[in-house]
Parts: sequence; C-alpha cells; structure tokens
Amino acid sequence: MGEKKKEEKKGGKTDRDDKFHGASDKGLCLSRASASVLNLNCSLILLPMCRTLLAYLRGSQKVPSRRTRRLLDKSRTFHITCGVTICIFSGVHVAAHLVNALNFSVNYSEDFVELNAARYPDEDPRKLLFTTVPGLTGVCMVLVLFLMITASTYAIRVSNYDIFWYTHNLFFVFYMLLMLHVSGGLLKYQTNLDTHPPGCINLNGTHYQNIHLQDYLSEHFRESFPEGFAKPDELTQKRFVKICMEEPRFQANFPQTWLWISGPLCLYCAERLYRCIRSNKPVTIISVIRHPSDVMEIRMVKENFKARPGQYIILHCPSVSALENHPFTLTMCPTKTKATFGVHLKIVGDWTERFRDLLLPPSSQDSEILPFIQSRNYPKLYIDGPFGSPFEESLNYEVSLCVAGGIGVTPFASILNTLLDDWEPYKLRRLYFIWVCRDIQSFRWFADLLCVLHNKFWQENRPDYVNIQLYLSQTDGIQKIIGEKYQALNSRLFIGRPRWKLLFDEIAKCNRGKTVGVFCCGPSSISKTLHKLSNRNNSYGTRFEYNKESFS
Repeated sequence: MGEKKKEEKKGGKTDRDDKFHGASDKGLCLSRASASVLNLNCSLILLPMCRTLLAYLRGSQKVPSRRTRRLLDKSRTFHITCGVTICIFSGVHVAAHLVNALNFSVNYSEDFVELNAARYPDEDPRKLLFTTVPGLTGVCMVLVLFLMITASTYAIRVSNYDIFWYTHNLFFVFYMLLMLHVSGGLLKYQTNLDTHPPGCINLNGTHYQNIHLQDYLSEHFRESFPEGFAKPDELTQKRFVKICMEEPRFQANFPQTWLWISGPLCLYCAERLYRCIRSNKPVTIISVIRHPSDVMEIRMVKENFKARPGQYIILHCPSVSALENHPFTLTMCPTKTKATFGVHLKIVGDWTERFRDLLLPPSSQDSEILPFIQSRNYPKLYIDGPFGSPFEESLNYEVSLCVAGGIGVTPFASILNTLLDDWEPYKLRRLYFIWVCRDIQSFRWFADLLCVLHNKFWQENRPDYVNIQLYLSQTDGIQKIIGEKYQALNSRLFIGRPRWKLLFDEIAKCNRGKTVGVFCCGPSSISKTLHKLSNRNNSYGTRFEYNKESFS
C-alpha cells in the first residue's frame, strides 16, 4: 500500500490535487478578472474630479464642437457610474477571494506549497483574511468603501453634508490600501517553464526527455482504468509525454495596479496642488446683502480673478469649517470695467447657517422685507475656481430657453448681467427666461436686474431679445412685486405653474428650423419634464438640446 501511494505521487496527480487545481483556478481567474475591472475604474474615477482641466477644455479652442463640450457636462454622471462599477466588482472580487480562502484551506496540497496561500491543511480561512497583507488590507478597503458609498446617498448628503464630505476624502486611504493590497504576492506565476513545462512528469533520476506514452502508462498505472478513461492503446493523438526532473518554481506577480492609477492620481494631485496655490490668497469682501426668503448675497474682489458667465466657484471659510467647502454659482462676473464678482447663498444647511452668522447680525423684521447691506470686518474667505458648467453654452446658441426654480436662478443671473453689459459679441439673439418661485418675495432677489435689462432692450428697440415670464406657484390671491419700478415685471407675473407643452410649441413655432438650447436649474420634477419635451419631435423642424446644472 505504501508503494502504491508513492507511485501515485510520482506518476500522477491525486484526486485532492485535482480539487485544488479546479476549485482554486476558477476563483483566482474570477478574482483576477474583477481586479482588472477595478483597476480600470479606480483610475477613471479620478478624471472627472480634475475640475480645472475640464474648465480649461470647455473654454479653450481644443474642443471646438459643442456636442463634444456637452459630453464634459456628464463628468459627474461618469464619476458616479465608475463608483457603482467599483462597488459591484468589489463584491465579485471579495466573493471570489472568500471562495479561494476556503479552497486553499480545504484542498491544501503539499505538492503545491508555493502556490497555496494556506500554511497547513484545514487552516481557518479567517486567519487568511486577518493575518495576511492582502486579506487585512482587503477587509479595510471594504470598510472604507462601505463608508464612502453609504455617505454618498442623497439622504445623507442633504441632511448632513459634513458626513459626505469627510468620508469621501477617505479615497486617499483607499488608494494607499490598494497599493499595499497588491504587494502581498498572493498571485504567482511559474518562472521555469522551459525546464518544467506544464503537464510534464517528474521522475526520480530522469532528465528532461521524451518517452513513449503507452510504455509510461503501462508502467505507472498497472491497475485497471476507471470507467470513462481511455485505454493506453486508445491514446493515438498524443504519442509522447514530457518528463522533467526539476521542480517547478514560482514567483509573485509584479504589482501592476500602480500602472493603472499612477497617471490619473498624479494628474489629480498636481491639479489639487495648483488649486491650493491659486486659492491661498483670501478675497476682499465688499459687501454682504441680506435678501428675503433666507438668501444672502456676497460681493467681493480678488486680484487677477477672471470668470465666464455660468461658471461656479468653491467657497472656503476656515472660521466655519477647516476642511469643508461648497460650490456656488457666480451671479456676477468681473468685466473689463469692474472687478467685482458675487454669489447668492440660500441658507439651507449647517454650513450656510454658521457662515451667515459670521457675516450678518441677527435678522430683524425690517431686513426680511428690504435688502440689508452690512459693512464691517469679515472673516477670511477663500475661493477656488472658477469651474465650468453647462450654462456657459447658453450664449453660444442663437435661441436659448433658461428655466429656473427658486434659488436655481443663480446661474442665469451672471448671464443676464453679461447681457446687460454687452450682448453683441455673443451668438445669442433671443432668450426665453422662465422663473418659478413659491414666494412672491423671492423675485426681489434679481428684480432690479430684470427691470434694468428689460428697459435696456426696449430703449434699443429690441423688445423681443429677452422674453421674461415669472410664475408664482403658491399664492393665496393676486399678488404683485412691491414697488412702482417693478411695474414691468408685474405685467409678466403669472399665477400657477407653466404649461410646458404649450410653451415648447410656441417657441418651436416662433423659431422654425433652429436649434434651441434648453437650460434648467431647479427641482428634478421640472428637469425631467423639460428633458422629455426636449426629446419630443415637433412639426416645425425646431430642435431642442437639453442641458442641466450638476456640480461635479
């Protein structure tokens, strides 16, 4: 019996060896395939976060096609898609390695010690997860990824943005663990294929040679062949089997993850460094204005700051939060004649509340009706940007439809301010401006701007250049914007919600055969309706191209 086992070990694989090879090969192949997908997505997910690069491509002549520039607007969607893909294939990768850990333990073989991750038969698979570099880093990466994904949900982002912000910055920890994860040497390859080719038989004292297959099988397999196994005389296709004496040698695969992520990671780090240097000088706050309905306006100046209409900046106030910052659309851009720029903030969260308390005194009854301007010593405020947005394209259409919901009017304010300064350099020749608000006082945020713009084009005999329509969605009766100077707006104030289908039909009829740019910043319900109507065909040959605001 001892000689029989010895001969089986010399002349062929045991059933346990077959289980080891079959089970582990499937798991390892699945883990390697999922690892390749993960490496690709871990590198691509960083590209949409290079905001300065995207802003440069959008504003330069490197991307002359408007359709190509519109693809840049999908950067946030692309980032989310890569994140979801990482989650899915991380689950596949983890499941494959759990199967591998179990197979390495249960099907341990002394003939493949170098290939087996287990150190002895029936080793507890949990030891492979918590006592090895690939296992421990893998567990930590799963925990980090779980925190990042759960904190990225819409409910958490709205209720507590701080949690989303701090957990999302754990991606630095994730990438460090990823580099350590692949350095464990779990996957190996054979280094002596020339002297020990796959399928060769290792016989004691026999050098690498060719022998007759039937003689070899007759010598080493004297017992009857099991059912379904070909007899020696039936094996006619392969007449020879290779014999080798040298044992196989294995070496860990060279880590290739850094080849995937080093380029995008270096690009992202270089951009972050550039943005840090660019934003290290605080702005000078000129004034802070309190508007009705919990809206605050900040006007400021900064040396050599340039921006295009529709772009946004990121505000950072260390007195509010050392690490947290938020994007806000510019409502006023610097021009050749004035260096002032500004933003409007809706007080809707912890950060904006603390920021407001630092800039403005406690609110009073009077300041809720009329804008309140405060001039005093302000805390240090830093800005990062500007960065591109879809609304830059609104001036590149001959006809544009701009729809705003509530505070979503901010990206269009800078466009209206630009048209007020000089409209002739731009391609735009007709602008439909639709603004929907729940509160009558919300229209006062930009009522002065709308009135001045309306009067300007009437004086220039171009009354059809800007078509302003204001909609009050919730009211107890007929209301008007307070003030005689707002008479022009009162005549364009409608009660109720817009009838979008009739509006699109009217625009299509008045602009036959033209391409109309549709821009929306507001509730998702309005956005979905406009998107659907933009894709609908009409009998006037008018084409609508839909664009939507989304901060990356």
